[in-house]
Amino acid sequence: MTTFKLGRRALIAAVAAIGLTGPALAEDQVVESIHFLIPGGAGGGWDGTARGTGEALTKAGLVGTASYENMSGGGGGKAIGFLIENADSNHGTLMVNSTPIVIRSLTGVFPHNFRDLTLVSGTIGDYAAIVVGKDSPINSMDDLLAAFDADPSGTAIGGGSVPGGMDHLVAAMVMEAAGKDALAVKYIPYDAGGKAMAALLSGEIAALSTGFSEAVDLANAGEVKIIGVTADERVDAAPDAMTMKEQGIDTSFVNWRGFFAAPGLPEDKLAAYQDAIAKMYDTPEWEDVRARNGWVNIHNSGDDFQSFLEQQEQQIGDLMKKLGFL
Repeated sequence: MTTFKLGRRALIAAVAAIGLTGPALAEDQVVESIHFLIPGGAGGGWDGTARGTGEALTKAGLVGTASYENMSGGGGGKAIGFLIENADSNHGTLMVNSTPIVIRSLTGVFPHNFRDLTLVSGTIGDYAAIVVGKDSPINSMDDLLAAFDADPSGTAIGGGSVPGGMDHLVAAMVMEAAGKDALAVKYIPYDAGGKAMAALLSGEIAALSTGFSEAVDLANAGEVKIIGVTADERVDAAPDAMTMKEQGIDTSFVNWRGFFAAPGLPEDKLAAYQDAIAKMYDTPEWEDVRARNGWVNIHNSGDDFQSFLEQQEQQIGDLMKKLGFL
């Protein structure tokens, strides 16, 4: 037995010495490389989701390398059009998107919808938040509502999406649930979350409707105060941030984010992408990224993803009609 153990150790040492352990280290690799296409600017929720997912996939060894490209324009429509028009040369690309792909197709911001792409996987959920600048006299939703009552046109709420887009819709939902006229809300759009946050910090807007994960980063840095979260219960990533429901505003909302590929993607490529994302959830690397951002795991792949999107399309369409956006 002793001879066997020494021989085995010697064999392992010999293999390591001649460099044959390299492939073993990559035995969990599912995809060689992924190029992430991000339809908005740096600092927004799409940017954070793509880079966080790429970080987890590569650190866990499921993907060899990841690269990133920001392509702003048209409320996300520029990147979608690019992926469709250049489908054959983009089989190595995954585009991140979220609820706005449903909203903006409903409102005609761009001519495409999710059915024009290859659906890969829904990945995470991110609650929405209303935040104010660190020096703002507003400290709660009650304060914001009082400011709105006193001066509706002077209490602008900004967001990183077009009018009628998700940030606008969330602000309208919250104000409607608080008993206010959602159509009276002055909404100012910005191209992606980074520019919207800059407007908040400069005092150009009174409050910002944004993704919870984006709000957490700046709250932790002492730049903003989170005055309301659209979760049913407080979120561990910001335990002091009150929910809307705690403040008497009966509404909740979660924005999914996930990945799409070019139309006509070969089945084996699609299966590999879906396999890599599915395996990612069991890795500590993903849990680090998820917890850091306050995301909720919402994984639905293939047909389940399509059913989810079709249901959301119906629900959001009904809501937007009620609020006068359609």
